[in-house]
Amino acid sequence: MVLVALLVAGSGPTWLLILIATMGNSLGGLTNVILGRFFPLREQSRWYGKATGWLVRFGPATLLLSWLPVVGDLLCLLAGLLRMNWGPVIFFLCLGKALRYIVVAAATVQGIAWWH
Repeated sequence: MVLVALLVAGSGPTWLLILIATMGNSLGGLTNVILGRFFPLREQSRWYGKATGWLVRFGPATLLLSWLPVVGDLLCLLAGLLRMNWGPVIFFLCLGKALRYIVVAAATVQGIAWWH
């Protein structure tokens, strides 16, 4: 919502706003990866088995879905729990978050252009 508000207000270059939003959200996802490495989860969530299956089957590329509400946080925690390699985890996590914000920004800018 903050990104959309800043884009509508014309508060800065679109690429910079996307970059800042991506960095902030990626740091949050990486925090979840770190927490997963140090504090193992118990199988309490109905998504636990499904998310673990995705991570085992598709590897770190599953973190392209890390932007999803609730499931994305669980994917990041499980990537830490499974001790996936940092390089691919960071790459796919950041790419997933960036793609989300690119789509949001494009829709917002298109909406602004349509409105005017």
